[in-house]
Amino acid sequence: MTSTTPNFETASAPPPITQPRPRLRSLGASALGNLLEWFDWTIYAVFSPFIAKALFDPADPASALLATLGIFAVGFVFRPLGGIIFGRLADLYGRRRTMITTMLLMAAGSLIIALVPSYAMIGGFASLIVLIARLLQGLAHGGESIASYAYVSEIAPPAHRGLWSSTVFFCVAVGGLLATLSGALITSNVSPEDAGDWGWRIPFLIGALLAVVTLFLRRGMMESEIYEEQVEKRAAEAADPSKPSDRLRPAKLMAVGVKLFLYEAGTTVVYYTWTSFAAVFAITHHHMNPADAFLASVFAQLIYIASIPGAGWLSDKIGRKAVTFIFFGGFAVLTFPLMSMITDQPWTLFVAQGVALVLVSFVAGSQPAVISEQVPNRYRTRMLGFFISLSVAIFGGTAPYLNSLLYSVDAGWIFNSYVILMCLIGIGVVATWRETKGMDLRDV
Repeated sequence: MTSTTPNFETASAPPPITQPRPRLRSLGASALGNLLEWFDWTIYAVFSPFIAKALFDPADPASALLATLGIFAVGFVFRPLGGIIFGRLADLYGRRRTMITTMLLMAAGSLIIALVPSYAMIGGFASLIVLIARLLQGLAHGGESIASYAYVSEIAPPAHRGLWSSTVFFCVAVGGLLATLSGALITSNVSPEDAGDWGWRIPFLIGALLAVVTLFLRRGMMESEIYEEQVEKRAAEAADPSKPSDRLRPAKLMAVGVKLFLYEAGTTVVYYTWTSFAAVFAITHHHMNPADAFLASVFAQLIYIASIPGAGWLSDKIGRKAVTFIFFGGFAVLTFPLMSMITDQPWTLFVAQGVALVLVSFVAGSQPAVISEQVPNRYRTRMLGFFISLSVAIFGGTAPYLNSLLYSVDAGWIFNSYVILMCLIGIGVVATWRETKGMDLRDV
């Protein structure tokens, strides 16, 4: 989009550049918080069978597990609401304060789950308390994602914004992997009875305690200079309404938002299909041995984790549009071959998911920078909070369900065609964007 920011007296000269060390410390505090947020978020799914036995009616194990997973789904529903609420708050009160708040909420949710009495002690109140805790975590999770996208992009040196923003999805992937490893450690070193009684609570307690440490680190983070400039501009406008404003017309804002929504639709359909559902797809539709499938998926995800920083760095060199076109174009061409490659043999899942996740890294490594560079500073987190969160809820949350449903009736080609269509729409959207690598976010 073209620059619409007028000259303001208060911003006629750029502020002095903050020294690299405070920026790096702030990046580290943000990254560690992201990692812990995703660790706390994912351990609920990893330990869901134990939670079902401990906190739900043991008379009907199947219903208990379904209820546990239902609460997990409700947490996902609240993620976009958290993005909308905290996106607005991040624009009003700052990225740093918002990220501290989301960290507190996530830690509180983990601590509540770790300490909630069992179903045998308090009956149905146990599941009610878990529901409340997951709602808190859903709000926090949605808000953390949006605030961190904007924050990391805004504090990054313009020439390295892609590389810096890659830390967001790098930590997302590492946090999820650590949650899975915690499940392996608990089940390998604690008896099944003890794991069901108290062992499953340990990761939640660890997550809550480590969040307190991260909270102190985040209190020392610098605030985004770009956000502080916006505060000054709003104050100047309030004091003198005759001053020029950087407000945009509602129609232009909506056009930007719709493009964000469609861009995210394509990326999130692919992301959830290959990061969260690939192993389940191999198990349910190709009868792959579950242990082998999860092991193959873990190795594929390690390749993904290693690829993310490189993709962010590459976006700083060849451009945001180029790496995004590689992602969308790659899946437009390879969706049918990759899905068809998977059989009951674990190596087929490893190869297919490994190739797919390398392609995913092209968007994961640059997405926070890409979307932040499309939205004017005045509206950044509130627009990301609404349009990105809404798109994730609609398209990301339904991708595994549609995949499973259509493949179960021998209509998998419809799902694959749907993925390709969303990628083609994504290509069309990105083609309308100007190249933004290396730009000063003040020029958005």
